[in-house]
Amino acid sequence: MDLKQLRAFLTVAETGNVTRAADMLHLVQPAVSRQIRLLEEDVGTPLFERERHGMALTEAGQALVGYARRALLELDRARMELSGRSADSVSGLVTLGLLPSTVDLLSSALVSALAAAYPEIRVRIAVGYAGTLMQWLASGEVDAALLYGAERSAEIQTTALIEEALWVIGPPGSGLDARRPVTLAELAGHRVVLPSAPHGIRTLVEHACALAKVTLQISAETNALSVQRSLVLGGHGLTILPPIAVAEDLQAGKLLGAPLAEDIRRTIVLALPAQRPTARHVRCAIEMLVQQARAAIDAGAWPEGLWVGA
Repeated sequence: MDLKQLRAFLTVAETGNVTRAADMLHLVQPAVSRQIRLLEEDVGTPLFERERHGMALTEAGQALVGYARRALLELDRARMELSGRSADSVSGLVTLGLLPSTVDLLSSALVSALAAAYPEIRVRIAVGYAGTLMQWLASGEVDAALLYGAERSAEIQTTALIEEALWVIGPPGSGLDARRPVTLAELAGHRVVLPSAPHGIRTLVEHACALAKVTLQISAETNALSVQRSLVLGGHGLTILPPIAVAEDLQAGKLLGAPLAEDIRRTIVLALPAQRPTARHVRCAIEMLVQQARAAIDAGAWPEGLWVGA
């Protein structure tokens, strides 16, 4: 098993086609096929099912994808760090995980700040919900992440940065008013669209409903913020989100929002792997990320956000 084989394998897995993979790798098709064949001989099992319209991963192939990606990512990180290492420069590859609700606010400002302060740091931004980000942290696929309310874990260390209130969000005509809080009992009279369990917001809402002895009428569940927004706009019910998740829609009047009277809050934390050392270039990128989050709070760009970090 070597790097050429792993790169060929991942490219075919991503494209589902040897010809397209060969074009992306700047190789001829037989060379890519040979790399796949050698890898399959090495691991002792087929990695693809050869179908009429392309290549589909076998169960073994699906298992290998994660290992292959992590192996190549670690090598990329090492190459970036070592090639530019000097007493005065900070360089390397850093992968930061962001929640869907925060990525639009933070990503551009973060990339600009890093380019100005540390031009030799290359940043990758990975987007996922808290559970996914936790898995990526544990596996080494991301170096650090902003996520919410992470449970205590021996593998992850967290620092609280931001508290934000959850709001009821609805379409124009829903009558929601930012000046008038909505109780869970009032919300129970409407259909609602909620994140699928075990999403963190879903857990918070279910706990609050249990305390208030309220049962919500759930019309749909989804694990995608974009779908949650579309369902609300489509008239399928109200939803519960932090205002930052739909800040532009609220400002434009495409959606309306009101705070929950029960004052349900979530905490955004900075999460780092506890079992791995944090390289210098990663620490620098994390510092920039925290600075941009604080700047967004101070500028009022993070609705209902309260800074609780040091």
